[in-house]
Amino acid sequence: MDLLNTLVDKGLRREPPTRGEALAVLATSDDDLLDVVTAAGKVRRHWFGRRVKLNYLVNLKSGLCPEDCSYCSQRLGSTAGILKYTWLKPEEASGAAAAGLAGGAKRVCLVASGRGPTDRDVDRVSETIRTIKDQNEGVEVCACLGLLSDGQAERLREAGADAYNHNLNTSEATYGGITTTHTYADRVDTVRKAHSAGLSACSGLIAGMGESDEDLVDVVFSLRELDPDSVPVNFLIPFEGTPLAQEWNLTPQRCLRILAMVRFVCPDAEVRIAGGREVHLRSLQPLALHLANSVFLGDYLTSEGQAGRADLEMIADAGFEVEGADQVTLPPHRAAGAGGGCGPGQDTASGSHPGGACGSHEDGGTGCGPQEGGGGVCGSHAGGGVCGTAAAAGAPAPGRTADGPRPDLVAVRRRGAGTDLAPNA
Repeated sequence: MDLLNTLVDKGLRREPPTRGEALAVLATSDDDLLDVVTAAGKVRRHWFGRRVKLNYLVNLKSGLCPEDCSYCSQRLGSTAGILKYTWLKPEEASGAAAAGLAGGAKRVCLVASGRGPTDRDVDRVSETIRTIKDQNEGVEVCACLGLLSDGQAERLREAGADAYNHNLNTSEATYGGITTTHTYADRVDTVRKAHSAGLSACSGLIAGMGESDEDLVDVVFSLRELDPDSVPVNFLIPFEGTPLAQEWNLTPQRCLRILAMVRFVCPDAEVRIAGGREVHLRSLQPLALHLANSVFLGDYLTSEGQAGRADLEMIADAGFEVEGADQVTLPPHRAAGAGGGCGPGQDTASGSHPGGACGSHEDGGTGCGPQEGGGGVCGSHAGGGVCGTAAAAGAPAPGRTADGPRPDLVAVRRRGAGTDLAPNA
């Protein structure tokens, strides 16, 4: 396809596609899916080789959030039966992080529910960051605490944080229909505060909340303008007890097209598969590794993920390798602070380079972690995501239609942080 050849050429030069080209990727047919994956995979390998960065979420404070984000199982009014607990102590958080690091993760994403941290909360998280760094040499730490006030990003940086995750989640035009207790502009402001403080900015989206193709392209181009190092892609996890519980719109093929579009728009940024991959990609998860160079290991904020051992086996079986702690995630021009990747600019340097970056809220579309309800990364809320509408190919599984809901795949986390049971890492 001429379209795909054009997109590969642009991706290798760090040149963005046009909006029309990005929309065309989402409109490709299932018959062309492998061609799309192959093309986007060339861009992924050019900048990141066959490395996969592993990230691990630690939910510092679960539930009881005053915000009304429709996708989130921790939201105000949620009746989802999730774990609810107040702040973990620094030693408890460090112990939880150690399990993920032992499983191969190089970044720990510290997530806490709530509108944003108080100054006391920043003190508490800063102590946790220092404890984790003192006990685990070389670990990267990303914080995801909600909206930041002036000076808080700087304090987190001084405590040793490497990154901050806060997702845009959806387009500015549709944001008011998802959340009413804060604005899209509030989220943009927090990402800019993190960036200005010298933290690696992590910001992504949640797909599957009823948005159009145009909305998906809008939010990804908005992210490109903000120039985050890491772009987590969450797929909505429709938790029972939340307003979006019936939003089962995704197919595995649709999810792959969304990941490919994000890779073409942000060719040299760390693209992370966040919450909801197990629910919506299912057996096609290995194909997604050809598009994204980063994943979460094990469980998310309030939902269970694929077993950590299964994640490692999947990566190896697909012919990829886990990125080592001594490797730099990002390409040299971005790792050196030159900017560019997901933002404007061109770079004709060839070859692949080792690299490193982070993500929002679990389950819901996160950066350093997933967001609740969206299936995301650090900085948002736990959850999962859906990828628009598209007919699923192949015969349906027994007892459901090809595009039917799969609530059997949504499991509330009952182990790890906040419990006496060992985590899944």
